[in-house]
Amino acid sequence: KTFIWLLRKQVGMVFQYPEYQLFEQTVFEDIAYGPKNLGVAEDELEKQVFDAIEQVGLSKDIAQKSPFELSGGQKRRVAIAGVLAMQPKVLVLDEPIAGLDPLGKNDILQIIKNYHKANNATVIMISHNMDDIVNIADRVIVMHKGEKVLDGTPEDVFSNYEQIVEIGLELPTVSQIVKNMIKEGKDVPCSICTLKALVKYLKGDR
Repeated sequence: KTFIWLLRKQVGMVFQYPEYQLFEQTVFEDIAYGPKNLGVAEDELEKQVFDAIEQVGLSKDIAQKSPFELSGGQKRRVAIAGVLAMQPKVLVLDEPIAGLDPLGKNDILQIIKNYHKANNATVIMISHNMDDIVNIADRVIVMHKGEKVLDGTPEDVFSNYEQIVEIGLELPTVSQIVKNMIKEGKDVPCSICTLKALVKYLKGDR
């Protein structure tokens, strides 16, 4: 086996607006395309497809429908299911929740969290929305002009207020609130960047 083939077996990529990549006649065939090309046996293939459908929160009866008859949110779930069906050890997602409403965003983020937890998989998510990142990541890497400029926990990275803004990113909403509180003389740790942590601090639970 070539290195590229082995890499494809281990790494799954979900592109921005993955629903644009659907092309088969049925949802089942679309989800089955990846694992089939990796040589998964027919009996195992069906199991992996239906497992993936369940993981993204769709009902099994969707399998024989045309992907082009589905809603936008369903199409995105089917496209993500096509990657999850390959059971990658590393899942790479490029702006996976771009263009979704808040409910749709939460659903997709939960699917990603569930896959990470159930499979002990490495998940790499690329995003320009820091509120999305701060609520899902345990490690944040900030890139600027092809170079790594910050690397650490969300608390470490988002404490660098000025540097984050200088390179053209917005701070997470909670970091902006904390920054303003500090500016007003409040004694609040600059490392607080999630709503949960801020509420906990304000309640005096330290």
